[in-house]
Amino acid sequence: MHIADMTMFYAPASGGVRTYLDAKHRRLALYPDVRHSLLIPGPGVAHKDGVYSVPAPPVPFGNGYRFPLRVAPWRKALHDLQPDLIEAGDPYLTAWAALDARRQLDVPVIGFYHSDLPLLVSNRIGNWLGNNVETYVSKLYGNFDRVLAPSAAMAEKLTRLGVRNVHVQPLGVDLETFAPSRRDSGVKAQLGLNEDTRLLIFAGRGSREKNLDVLLGCMKLLGKDYHLLLVGSHMPKKVPKNVSVIDHFCPAARVARLLASADALLHAGDQETFGLVVLEAMACGTPVVAVDAGAFRELIPEGCGLLCEPNQPKAMAAAVRQLFRNETSVKGRAARLHVERHYAWDAVVLGLLGHYQSVLGSTAAAYAHG
Repeated sequence: MHIADMTMFYAPASGGVRTYLDAKHRRLALYPDVRHSLLIPGPGVAHKDGVYSVPAPPVPFGNGYRFPLRVAPWRKALHDLQPDLIEAGDPYLTAWAALDARRQLDVPVIGFYHSDLPLLVSNRIGNWLGNNVETYVSKLYGNFDRVLAPSAAMAEKLTRLGVRNVHVQPLGVDLETFAPSRRDSGVKAQLGLNEDTRLLIFAGRGSREKNLDVLLGCMKLLGKDYHLLLVGSHMPKKVPKNVSVIDHFCPAARVARLLASADALLHAGDQETFGLVVLEAMACGTPVVAVDAGAFRELIPEGCGLLCEPNQPKAMAAAVRQLFRNETSVKGRAARLHVERHYAWDAVVLGLLGHYQSVLGSTAAAYAHG
């Protein structure tokens, strides 16, 4: 079975989509009867270890992202590869190129709905265009042989838009990179904090939908006994005294060290399609305080953290205080165990192979792990 993945959501500082594709590419290499090709935008045509670069211009001020403008190069790349199945990982030109190639190659195409496009457009431009985008999403994803969504919340939204054959396929976590053993007792000292200060953390891009203003408002209410570390690009410049900022992209190993060294992760985003950093923190044995919205209701079970009312700094501050009324290490161990049981990448890849085999009409026995 030859699977071809294609997406424009792939850049040096990419988030969950690149993490998903890289983890999938590594693990599928362990299956002797599976070949995996990954098509990504780049400055020119190139190929290394099953990753194919397709020419696309850079997005201005886009942190290394490139936006494909022509279908032909992607269609040609697929025609040369002759895959048995194509997975499209974004709702833009590459998705239409995959569908176009389907007609030539007579192979099924799966669409993975990684981002909530109508919501993103409504946030940045307005509801008047967001409604038109819903129609676009319904038309595009209605063409796929199967649609995968990272959470039940996203699957339900696609179903409401009239998309059929939608299946929930969660993402996973690298349990070796993100582990309690990454904890560094010197992190608080490096931040100039006392050992008894409660260290909170948020890691990710500082985009508007992350609602970082809620986190900053929460920290003003919590005061000097708590300290928040913001890690990632585009973080706010003006922050309360009990907030520190690492305002640039950090590699996974460094993020894991910081997550494992914190006492809790805070997340105020109320529009998350999945929220991978929540699982990464839980894998590090770090409990979570997040808003009761989006995919977080599915990711954070009782005993692994707390949910609070969205967009309310006071509610988040109350949840943080409540978290620390009990021994947080108990919740941290429960969080790690939960991720081990449900979100290991090996289990995720087995789930993906099940989708591929179902669409192709193959039997599960044909692809035993090597």
